[in-house]
Amino acid sequence: MQSETREQILNKDLKKIIVLLITILIITLILFRNSFFQSTYLLKSFGESSVDPAVAFENNKPTFLEFYAEWCEVCKEMAPKVSSLKEEYEKDINFVFLNVDNQKWDSYIRKFNVNGIPQVNLFDSNGNLVSTFKGKQEELKIRDSIDKLESETKSREDILNAEFSVIKENKNNNLKPRSHG
Repeated sequence: MQSETREQILNKDLKKIIVLLITILIITLILFRNSFFQSTYLLKSFGESSVDPAVAFENNKPTFLEFYAEWCEVCKEMAPKVSSLKEEYEKDINFVFLNVDNQKWDSYIRKFNVNGIPQVNLFDSNGNLVSTFKGKQEELKIRDSIDKLESETKSREDILNAEFSVIKENKNNNLKPRSHG
């Protein structure tokens, strides 16, 4: 009889601990939801708020062109930095965001030799490529290049970082001939 009481007490304690852990997890998710989900939300919003690339290269404004993917961890890490740059410069600069998983942007991906993401290309107001950033970058480095976009001396600059995501082959877009039998 006494062992049943101990077992019941242990079961009640275990249930209390499980409920407490679930409660702590829920509260943590609620309090830190912006930290957990902000980057993914930012990446999705970039694509929605993007200037069309054809318009960007014709409107005589400098252009910030980023190639990204929503699954890319480095892109997610860079998203808050890019967002602050966008907020600061969007009146003077076109911000174009192209998701490498969208077949619609394949010609741009090939044109600018995108083989790792994030890749940021900066163009002057005449559409000349001034800087290319591949991989994780410091916000200050990108900001300095943006500030130099309209300077007198222009020289092409490639800034690479080993921390980037290799583009995955999108097998959903592979076309296969159909039989017309």
